Amino acid sequence: MRNGAIPGSRGLVRPMRLLGDPVLATSCEEVTAFDAALGRLVEDMYATMYAAQGVGLAANQVGVALRVFVYDCPDDEDRRHLGHVVNPRLVEADGVTVRGPEGCLSLPGIEAGTVRHDHAVVEGVTATGEPVRVEGTGFFARCLQHECDHLDGRLFTDRLTGLRRRRALRAVRRAPWAADAPSAT
Repeated sequence: MRNGAIPGSRGLVRPMRLLGDPVLATSCEEVTAFDAALGRLVEDMYATMYAAQGVGLAANQVGVALRVFVYDCPDDEDRRHLGHVVNPRLVEADGVTVRGPEGCLSLPGIEAGTVRHDHAVVEGVTATGEPVRVEGTGFFARCLQHECDHLDGRLFTDRLTGLRRRRALRAVRRAPWAADAPSAT
């Protein structure tokens, strides 16, 4: 592949927003301008996701409150899924529910067993406005649900209850990055 054909290869790594930053609790706005700025945002998001060694990234995680996410995520059969969705809508989240380990680039080093559906379908458009439908199972379904939650101002810790939630939030308070983050709830 020539340089530029790889998603993110022309992007800039943006600072990651951490738990407690108000933008992470913001319900993001629909994208209305399908222009060069949106293309740059998507490229920068890929570059940032790869630099952080993640499998998905929502725009508010880099401080932009727009409904956009990128992903490069395997499913449970180790098939790679690569793409982005603008103005995504989670149209299906069904099948069995599975508690599995989940983490987040905005909560580095924090992981907890989180319940998600094993099948998910997201519809939206690409950065050029072309319709897109993304279907996932297993780990990829978890990724799709996780990123859609971000765009609604939710983190995986919001889905935790009881002891799991208390342990995750205790780990956040002890995390070395927590001193730099605004106070977490």
